[in-house]
Amino acid sequence: MAIKVKDVATAGKKFVTRGAAAGADYTEGVRGAGADWQAATSAAAETYAAGVQDAIARGAFSRGVQRAGAAKFESRATGVGARRFPEGIREAGPSWEQGTGPFLQTIAGLTLPPRRPKGDPANYARVQAVGEALRKRKLAG
Repeated sequence: MAIKVKDVATAGKKFVTRGAAAGADYTEGVRGAGADWQAATSAAAETYAAGVQDAIARGAFSRGVQRAGAAKFESRATGVGARRFPEGIREAGPSWEQGTGPFLQTIAGLTLPPRRPKGDPANYARVQAVGEALRKRKLAG
């Protein structure tokens, strides 16, 4: 016997209507759940790694990109993304400062080799000094 399901248009309408009205339920569901999320997510590190390796072996990322296509990317980025981007940037400001600050401090603390004439290969030592210092800072934590 076949399983009776709603047609996709009706199911889609219900998804949008109910999902759009569920903001308060979402907030209530995640409030106070941070410790549980952290513990469960940390405990799942090996499962995550295995899943990523499986996806790599199956070529899932590339297939998903091909299935979505360029038109979907552009449509979603110019529609949903463009609306959400400004708010996301505003809200991310303090976190950005906290994450970026140590790297700016690292750069400010560097003493670079003297600048040489334009095109001089020795100028790459300046770039290398910055790159190495930033990499060291990143790996430090």
